[in-house]
Amino acid sequence: MVVGWFTEESADGDREGGFRLLGTRCSACASVFFPREDVFCRNPGCPGRELTEVPLSPRGRIWSYTDSRYRPPAPYVSDPELEWQPRTLIAVELEAERMVVLGQGAPGVSLADLAIGMEVEAVPGVLNEDADTTWTTWHWRPTGTRGPAEETADATGATGVKA
Repeated sequence: MVVGWFTEESADGDREGGFRLLGTRCSACASVFFPREDVFCRNPGCPGRELTEVPLSPRGRIWSYTDSRYRPPAPYVSDPELEWQPRTLIAVELEAERMVVLGQGAPGVSLADLAIGMEVEAVPGVLNEDADTTWTTWHWRPTGTRGPAEETADATGATGVKA
């Protein structure tokens, strides 16, 4: 995980529904930044240097989207022995922060599932993993859809699964 870019806990320590991207806000001009900025305000007209960590909106609307049909070059990590699977890339407008955040679509989300203006939510995802480490990241998922864990639980008859 990229330390300081997101949290899986809400402000009160509750892990349920607490996944949020983390940005920083300038105390002088109230500009919000993601990825976070910890040294100075990126607003060229602001001399501010006091930045506070803030959780970003967990939901936003699709501003644009596409897919990657080629294997990116290093430092992107992928197994060259495996066939490349296209990844859905989604640019999401966070209205309250007045910014657009780019990220991958959640596994199973294809271009056919998306539309400009559709509401999506940030959910935890896996960037890469090996025998010793899982590197976590965020994905965007259309609201009202279920992830692979919920679908697997439903298929096996598990109870207490949120739809």
